[in-house]
Amino acid sequence: MWLLLAFIAVPMIEIALFIQVGGLIGVWWTLLIVLVTAVAGSYLVRAQGLRELGNLQKSFSDLKDPTEPLANGAMILFAGALLLTPGFFTDIVGLSLLVPSVRRAAFVWARSKIKVKRFQMGPQPTHDPGGPRDRVIDAEFEDVTPGKKPTHPTSGWTRH
Repeated sequence: MWLLLAFIAVPMIEIALFIQVGGLIGVWWTLLIVLVTAVAGSYLVRAQGLRELGNLQKSFSDLKDPTEPLANGAMILFAGALLLTPGFFTDIVGLSLLVPSVRRAAFVWARSKIKVKRFQMGPQPTHDPGGPRDRVIDAEFEDVTPGKKPTHPTSGWTRH
């Protein structure tokens, strides 16, 4: 329901803002602002994305929880998509997601809504909780007992 509302509301907000801003400053200035925000936004997204990628790699190498760098990377990617979308409302939301304190607040809010049951990094435990009963050994064998006769008729699954 919320997604449908967003797909209806966002374009309507953008159209209304285009009409209002275009009426105040003119069509060409409006188009120039949209173009400049797309170019500047892509530069900022690239710079912050590379920095956040470094933070993610550092969290992996230090064996720390990578949740925050991953969330920051996702928000920066979303900000880039919003900045490349023509419009003033999407530009404002996209630029606000490039502010680290806004991303941090969004991360804290999302983390309060999501419950993580288990987080583990590194190799899996080496002990086998199921024990030897859970192991299946696939093998082929051949009875080499001399002169032994079968005690039952062949089933079609055995070789002679």
